[in-house]
Amino acid sequence: MSLIPTFEIGVWNAWIFTVFTFVHIFLVAMVFRKDTGKKMDHGEEEQKKLTMASIFWFVLLLYSVFLPLKLGTAWLYTGLALYLVGTVFLTLFFVDVAATPAGEPFTGGIYRYSRNPMYVGMFLQFIGIGIATASWLFLLITLAMIVPMWLIVTVEERSCVEKFGDAYREYMNRTPRWIGIPK
Repeated sequence: MSLIPTFEIGVWNAWIFTVFTFVHIFLVAMVFRKDTGKKMDHGEEEQKKLTMASIFWFVLLLYSVFLPLKLGTAWLYTGLALYLVGTVFLTLFFVDVAATPAGEPFTGGIYRYSRNPMYVGMFLQFIGIGIATASWLFLLITLAMIVPMWLIVTVEERSCVEKFGDAYREYMNRTPRWIGIPK
């Protein structure tokens, strides 16, 4: 691995994976818009956190255009495996959101194991991309992205407690925020 690998614009670069991740993010926004019947209304605090996370996502997307995959190496296969695990999380997230009636909290399926499977999936995807490209810089940017993601999650959970009350508090007490991190 290197801190900053050679920059090359090419077909077999990390953009292939990051574009797919951003399509997921776009679909999430559309799903929530459909569920609420209106554009998501963020408070000023949450909007700042979303903007910070968006900057990290944009930097990763831009960097991925110039970041070649390490074809035929263990880096690629290890990163691809992790990326696919993250994709499974995101796919299960979409299935569970679609199966939940409008106006109810998401608590079934993958949400029984994590209150935030979308963020877990995205994080695994970005870590997988960093490994597949053998780029420490991509991994460091991904790790830095945890901070705004964590802040967004706290705001989202506070909003869910306000909306769903004790039912959501009980859910929070029995389900870890992240998979593998017990309460």
